[in-house]
Amino acid sequence: MPTFDPQSIRADFPILDQEINGKPLVYLDNAATSQTPRQVIEASTGYYSKINANIHRGAHKLAREATLAHEAARGTVARHLNSRHEHEIIFTSGTTDSINLVSNTLSLSGKIGQGDSVIISGLEHHSNIVPWQMLCERTGATLKVIPVLDDGTLDMDGYHALLNNSVKLVAVNHVSNALGTINPIEAIVSAAKQHDALVLLDGAQAAPHMGIDVQELGCDFYAFSGHKIYGPTGIGVLYGREEILEELPPWRGGGEMIKEVTFEHTTYNDLPFKYEAGTPDIEGAIALAAALDYMNGLGMENIAAHERQLQELATAGLKEIDGIRLFGTAPEKAAVVSFLLGNIHHYDLGTLIDQMGVAVRTGHHCCQPLMARFGITGTVRASFAAYNTEEEVAIFINAVKKAAMMLG
Repeated sequence: MPTFDPQSIRADFPILDQEINGKPLVYLDNAATSQTPRQVIEASTGYYSKINANIHRGAHKLAREATLAHEAARGTVARHLNSRHEHEIIFTSGTTDSINLVSNTLSLSGKIGQGDSVIISGLEHHSNIVPWQMLCERTGATLKVIPVLDDGTLDMDGYHALLNNSVKLVAVNHVSNALGTINPIEAIVSAAKQHDALVLLDGAQAAPHMGIDVQELGCDFYAFSGHKIYGPTGIGVLYGREEILEELPPWRGGGEMIKEVTFEHTTYNDLPFKYEAGTPDIEGAIALAAALDYMNGLGMENIAAHERQLQELATAGLKEIDGIRLFGTAPEKAAVVSFLLGNIHHYDLGTLIDQMGVAVRTGHHCCQPLMARFGITGTVRASFAAYNTEEEVAIFINAVKKAAMMLG
């Protein structure tokens, strides 16, 4: 495999070749949305310029070609996740939609009810909190939360204390979007299975940074989004174990998710179409598959090693600045640094850094309970991708230093 060269990779991303406020763009908001390479853009435009048609039902050539391309994309996702069957891959609008699909179908199925409980963690994004709160409100189940330790890791003793036979589902993120903590998923899943609990993993922040093998992880559901893996917005994936998906009812009704409809009765379609009501995001699925192909072409291990180097470099640079407070110091982290500087408000710091051409995220990162755990309202978060460079990390550190002088 050729040497990993972020400079040559940058040539694939046209958006990076621009200036912000007269400065070269340094894009460090990848945990929110990564940028899109020309290979993925070409997949999107190629669909609309050559085979745009509705799928699965048309007899004409374009419909056949669009159907083949869409289902080939499903196969690409299945191979990437090492799922046993392609029909275990459900296309959704994103991680949030995937989690809501599971939450709603579990409610409808009656698998979770009064006296049962659901476990989440204190690291969760709102998208992996609110759907379970809603499920508990509907069913009378109880929501339990794994505590977070001072270094941003999960309190595994606390987790084991929460587990009992009332637990029907454990839903945790694979990687924290706010802190970058990589959770001990194998241990979490193993413990849950001792109590016959289902396990859902929010993989939105793991999918861009590491290879994922759902069979090895042992989870029942895995969700991620296209726009965090160099793909388009509005498309995502839910992997679901075949036996569970067969048992659960559909959530949305409409075209494609049916076999036969009369006014008296409807017979639902087979997997995966049972969960894909209506015209899907055909172009999005094709482009998402192109993004996975792009990442696998670079090599997931290569991407992870490069990002880890950038994250460690940025952490070391920030530690040299007086008044820096780092949040999330877990020994196993993905490509995120989250911090505050003295008493400077995170928004003020992020706005000033933006004036220097550096794009970072500020705020609570859709993790308000986690911010409350640390007694803060938010942080500044820099997050890295395959196209970021050591030079950009140096620019970022210098921008923080200049902002500290100006705001201090």
